[in-house]
Amino acid sequence: MIKIAEVVEHLVRQSPFITEAINEGLINISALARRLQPEVEDQLGKPVKSGAIVMAINRLQSGELMFIEKNIRLFFQQLSDISVRSNLSDYTFHNSDTLAQKQVRLLDMISRDYPNAFYSFSQGVGETTIIVTNSLDSQVEEIFESEKCLDKESQLSAITLMLPTENRNLYGVYYYILKDLAWQGINLVELISTSNEFTLIVSDEDLDHAFSVIMGLRKSA
Repeated sequence: MIKIAEVVEHLVRQSPFITEAINEGLINISALARRLQPEVEDQLGKPVKSGAIVMAINRLQSGELMFIEKNIRLFFQQLSDISVRSNLSDYTFHNSDTLAQKQVRLLDMISRDYPNAFYSFSQGVGETTIIVTNSLDSQVEEIFESEKCLDKESQLSAITLMLPTENRNLYGVYYYILKDLAWQGINLVELISTSNEFTLIVSDEDLDHAFSVIMGLRKSA
């Protein structure tokens, strides 16, 4: 038969936000218990007093709640390669029937003449973002001249984290990165993600601050 403690542990573990807030003493346990109460009662199929849920949460603090933070800290200790690229431009174009052809032209030109240039493509449902070294601005604007440019931002930098392969099996990794940046008031212009790389695009004026925050994650681990 499932117990109150098992249900509470499962519900708390679903959110690293709640876990971290409890660990740091930033959350009212009684209020959290009342919030979880309907779900606990639904899973147990019977009424449950909020006091019993409070007790279950308090017991978690002695051990089980630390599993996420411990794994996250071990993960950030493995961050060994962080690269920075400056002087970038960000273009957003409305998707069209001819946009892909223009992207091919740009890629051919970059691979042939600028093999070390930074570039990234991200296609959404209605628009596509292209990020390139700003020395290629004139070429991009010439190639995409007939396309509808929705936005352009310049004076940007990229911070790329080479992530350990465990990032695909450990939830909460991106949360901890983005949370610290948000708490420091750093605006993210774009995010680029592949299997084992995570790139943050920020304004040049935020680069030093953002890099310091990222390095702080590794040092605090």
